[in-house]
Amino acid sequence: MLAKLKNDGKQLYYRSVLPPVAVRVKADGLTYLSYEKFASLARLLKQLKAARVIGDFVEYGIALGGSAIFLASQLDEGRSFYGYDVFDMIPPPTEKDDEKAKERYRVISSGDAVGIDGKLYYGYVDNLFDVVRRNFEKFGLEPDGNMIVLRRGLFEQTLPLDAGRKIAFAHLDCDWYEPVWYCLVETSRRISGGGLIVLDDYNDYGGCRKAADRLIAENPEFRILYTRPHAVIQRIA
Repeated sequence: MLAKLKNDGKQLYYRSVLPPVAVRVKADGLTYLSYEKFASLARLLKQLKAARVIGDFVEYGIALGGSAIFLASQLDEGRSFYGYDVFDMIPPPTEKDDEKAKERYRVISSGDAVGIDGKLYYGYVDNLFDVVRRNFEKFGLEPDGNMIVLRRGLFEQTLPLDAGRKIAFAHLDCDWYEPVWYCLVETSRRISGGGLIVLDDYNDYGGCRKAADRLIAENPEFRILYTRPHAVIQRIA
């Protein structure tokens, strides 16, 4: 009972201090992110803007669009939001991933995965791309291909389309080693000094953690700021 009271108190606190859009995407069942993760994202974006880091906001792995909507709502002048996803069933993990990831994929591919609040799992949703577009529009955010851009397809196909644009903030929510590593490498080539990379799955799947740790080990210009509730990597200015 005491633990529940503490948890309820934390949720009330986060709901009172977070931007309303973060609270609403949670209430609407559009994201798996916790209030604590949203609070971290909000704090990081505030710091990034204060430091005048140049570049766009990007997200790899959109699901139903909750965290992407939040990021797009936080754009300031001169920035765009780019969201990348297959908008379909996610590709399988590989031998570089841990057993937890492989078991999770077995559940998903079997058709037995359950979505947020017991609803249909997003990977089973027909026309997911259109659903996500409508979710953006409900928040007054129009994916217009300019300020807000959604790219459908494998990362290897879509990220090169925007290779000339600088990145200030990247949110990675793509689970397995191979997509995480690919997105990290591509982001590392484009991210501004002082820019931030957030890895949502660092504490959940070994492949994601392995990819992030490899980036740090091979690139001294990057450092991990903290790893809870998600991992945050910064490019040293």
